[in-house]
Amino acid sequence: MTPNTSQPAPHKTGNQKTAKAQGAKSPATKDPNDWRTMWPSRTPEKSAPLLKALHILTRDGALNADSRRKLTQVLHLTQLLRPALETLLKDDGNPVLADVGAGKSYLGFILYDLIFGPAGRGSVVGIEARDKLVEASRELAAQSGFDRMSFIASPIAEATLDGGRADMVTALHACDTATDDAIRFALRHEAKVIALVPCCQAEVARLLDGQHGPMRQLWRHPIQRREFGAHVTNVIRGLVLEAHGYKIRVTELTGLEHSMKNELILAERHQRSNAQARGELNRLIDQLGVKPALLDVMAE
Repeated sequence: MTPNTSQPAPHKTGNQKTAKAQGAKSPATKDPNDWRTMWPSRTPEKSAPLLKALHILTRDGALNADSRRKLTQVLHLTQLLRPALETLLKDDGNPVLADVGAGKSYLGFILYDLIFGPAGRGSVVGIEARDKLVEASRELAAQSGFDRMSFIASPIAEATLDGGRADMVTALHACDTATDDAIRFALRHEAKVIALVPCCQAEVARLLDGQHGPMRQLWRHPIQRREFGAHVTNVIRGLVLEAHGYKIRVTELTGLEHSMKNELILAERHQRSNAQARGELNRLIDQLGVKPALLDVMAE
C-alpha cells in the first residue's frame, strides 16, 4: 500500500490574504465614477469647462445621477452618429448639422467639441424656440471659442437655414409632433442624414380613441392605446422617411435605466423616393383608419 505523501496546503494567515487582495488591485484601475473614463478623447480635461457650463459636471468636476444619465445618452448618440459625420466631413468640406428643438444644446456642443472642432471644418446650428436658451447657448459658444456654431431662435416648423441646406438633422427628445416638425425640416433642407429620438408621442393615440378599425383590440384600453399609439407613430415616421428614399435603422439609444424614451431612428438618404415603402405606408394607414398630420409630406 502506497503511503500518502501529500502534504496539507499551508494555512494562509490574515496578513497573507490581505497582501494578496492588495496585490490584485492594480494601481492603474480606473474609477468607474470618474467621467473621464466615459469621455472619448485623449484630453478630457480640456472639455471640463464646457461640461461644467452645461451643468453636466458639478463645480467640483463630478457627476451626479441625473447628469450621468444625460451624458451617457448624448455620448452614445455621438458614437452612433460619428461614422456618418466622418463621411460627411470627408465628402463635403463644410457640412452643416442642424440640431432642432435643441433646448440647452447639449448634443450640439458635445458634437462640436468632439468632432467638428478637431476636424477644423463643418458647422453646427442649434434651433430652439425659447429666446433665453438661445442667448445662453450663444454666450457659451463664444466663451468656448466655437466660432462655427450658431443658433436660431425659432419654432422648428418656421426655421430656415441660410442656403436652404442641412447635411444632417438631429432631434433629441423633441416632444410629440415636434419630431414630425423635425422630419419636415429635414426634408425641406434635403438632409442626407437624420437622427431622431422621439418623445411623448400622443397624436396617434388621440386619433385612435373611438376608432373601431379591424385591429381595435390593440388599442381598446387607454394604457395600451398610449403605448400602441407611440409605437405606430414611429413606424409611420420610418415609412415616411423610407418613402422619401432614406434607408432607416431603428435601435435603442441607450439602456432603459438611463432613459425610458429610448428609440433612435437613424436615416440615411440613398435615393429620391421608394414606391414600395409608400405602398406599405398606405396599407398601414388604411388598416388603422387614422391619418396623422405628418402625412402632409407625402403630398409633395
